[in-house]
Amino acid sequence: MNAVTKTDQPAQPVAETRTYITPVVDVVETKDAYILEAEMPGVNKQGLEILLEGNELTILGHRATATPDVEVVYRESKPVDFQRVFELDPAIDTTKIDAKMEQGVLVLNLPKCEQVKPRKITVTD
Repeated sequence: MNAVTKTDQPAQPVAETRTYITPVVDVVETKDAYILEAEMPGVNKQGLEILLEGNELTILGHRATATPDVEVVYRESKPVDFQRVFELDPAIDTTKIDAKMEQGVLVLNLPKCEQVKPRKITVTD
């Protein structure tokens, strides 16, 4: 008996499944904005996706794949990508969000709307 049986149907491609891990994130507040820093080692600017739908912010970080001409001899890091979803406060001005990626750390500047920024009120006579 053969371990492999011939069928008349073509072979079906194996679906590639992605594994995601949650990046470590720090969020700090200034008087003008929230600053979000997400650690995603191995991710560069080209492998980064930031999606905004309504008040939901999704961060996706895809690691660069290994060079096809090399053979992995030993690996301790897992070949996984990053994903994290945040629900943004309505006080954030989503039209002015900006992002920068440096050495595997994503820095998002989430500015506050003018209405919620602290301001000094002058007392008149």
